[in-house]
Amino acid sequence: MTSYAYYPGCSAKATGASYEESLMAVARVLGIELEEIDDWNCCGATAYFSVREKLAMAISARNLALAETQGKDIVAPCSACYLGLAKANKYLKEFPETREIVCGALKAAGLEYNGTVEVKHAVEIFVQEPMLSQVKAAVKHPLTGLRVAGYVGCQMVRPYGFDDAEYPVALDTITTALGATPVPYPMAARCCGGSQIMTNEEVALRMSKNVLLAAEKAGADCIITTCPLCHMNLDMFQAKVNAHFGTNFSIPVLYFTQLMGMAFEASGLGIEKNLVGPSAGLAAHM
Repeated sequence: MTSYAYYPGCSAKATGASYEESLMAVARVLGIELEEIDDWNCCGATAYFSVREKLAMAISARNLALAETQGKDIVAPCSACYLGLAKANKYLKEFPETREIVCGALKAAGLEYNGTVEVKHAVEIFVQEPMLSQVKAAVKHPLTGLRVAGYVGCQMVRPYGFDDAEYPVALDTITTALGATPVPYPMAARCCGGSQIMTNEEVALRMSKNVLLAAEKAGADCIITTCPLCHMNLDMFQAKVNAHFGTNFSIPVLYFTQLMGMAFEASGLGIEKNLVGPSAGLAAHM
């Protein structure tokens, strides 16, 4: 059994609970053990790094240190958490001055970090062999004919991501493995507006509209996402986008793990918590 230290992050326990539900359902099918890090704390997300960088790294480093005691690499489903943890890990390994400051903070808390942990996004563990072959073998209901727009957003691929920042292929690889058809569209790795939905709604709604419009023009039956915040902006605020811009979007937005679970015929995927109802193309596979 493949085993990882699981870092859920704050969203997976609240607004993104269906992401965690579907991730765990898919992991069970594939024989992946996700052992939640005991006493994990908020990673500080990417915003805090721009305010107090060293303290933000210390917060993320605490999670790295806790994972190291488990002797396992970290899997983070949230793209913002992934970026924060990956950045802290990279800086601790490559910049001695930063390492000295951060490890000093860890020592004051009775912890140490020796740099043995790797940080992986949840997408990453499914697209690498031999797991990709296991994904294909686990498909009970091929999603034939379903046109899927894979949306990775900006943080999973920049600047430390494992996929291409301009032409990402990981979600398309998973989509193909499930029997569905990935649709190319120009907004796959563009920002949805992120947390600006709370501070500059006009900007965030416009950026989300651009993603939705590109997916609609590409003929997508649904969008799949890799991040709770991206999912919230595209799903929860889709009605507000329509009201603000006079559009008529009705594009279902799923976590990529929900799509995997559908193909696996797994239960407990949390799809009923998504706000935009299934399109005709998606409903045919549910």
